[in-house]
Amino acid sequence: MPLPHFLVIGAPKAGTTALYAALRRHPQLYLPDVKEPKFFLTDGPPPSTGGPGDVQTYREHVWRKDDYEELFAPAPPGALLGEATPFYLYDLDAQRRIRALVPEARLIAILRDPVERAHSNWTHLWSAGLEPIGDVVRACAAEPRRVRDGWAHFWHYTGLGRYGEQLAHLFTLFPREQVLVFRYRDLVDRPARTLDGICAFLGVEQGLVTEVPRENVTAHPPAGGRHAVLAAALRAGTRAGRFLPATLGRGLTERVEHLLQRRGARRRPLTWEQRSALIPYFAEDVELLRRVTGEDFSDWLRPRERSGGLVGARPPGQRQSRNGRPRPA
Repeated sequence: MPLPHFLVIGAPKAGTTALYAALRRHPQLYLPDVKEPKFFLTDGPPPSTGGPGDVQTYREHVWRKDDYEELFAPAPPGALLGEATPFYLYDLDAQRRIRALVPEARLIAILRDPVERAHSNWTHLWSAGLEPIGDVVRACAAEPRRVRDGWAHFWHYTGLGRYGEQLAHLFTLFPREQVLVFRYRDLVDRPARTLDGICAFLGVEQGLVTEVPRENVTAHPPAGGRHAVLAAALRAGTRAGRFLPATLGRGLTERVEHLLQRRGARRRPLTWEQRSALIPYFAEDVELLRRVTGEDFSDWLRPRERSGGLVGARPPGQRQSRNGRPRPA
């Protein structure tokens, strides 16, 4: 039965959905309709408890091997098979499961400024009515307790952004030539060039996919009585939803979420005060990431993020310049 030749393994809120949509347009690649199967996150059924909304999310896991293989059955002959579950990079057990089942797989990781990533992650859950804390700094401070209580990975705002730890472990399992790491800003600012680099890494024809679909910007509902009432109703609905059929429970929560976001403004940028409060969560890991990749990410510790180049594995026929951009060998 078919298994993937490549995986988009991370990070959440770093353009993985847009990349998945772009790669699906390439005629030599096949990615299934299910964008995040989450197969490698467990050895069996997913947990039955967690944070707000986690149980409904766990129901979406494709955890049976036969069901996972069936996702790739419609692929045309000769196509390279892939999937995108952005939690694989963060979950060290998932890395080991990938190594055990598909050791030759090529792995793609997108790294985003971890402070911006955490803020986007928090905004996503706040706008969905699931995050009860109305300030990203305080929500990050609550993370250790949430981890201890078994809340799902998507609540690990700071942990998901410690890429140095994650890649250091990944490189004990996979040779570096099987791993392509690049910055989120490249996908946004230089999509055609970045997609060509990914296609070269996968060994398929370049120039056939040149655009990345526009990502939806998460609305940011203002705090206040309306948000508090609707969010409380949604969280109560998610708790009740575990006793309802999956489609019915999802339908109820989606209607409340729509009401929440209807009056939401665009996501507000972080203030420097907020950013400076979050940077310490990542400072040591940014240095580790430099040692692991040989690339400088110190811009993530300053007031604003900036663009960077491809890092990690180079596509065949290219070598990496000192600024991280690929160049002909």
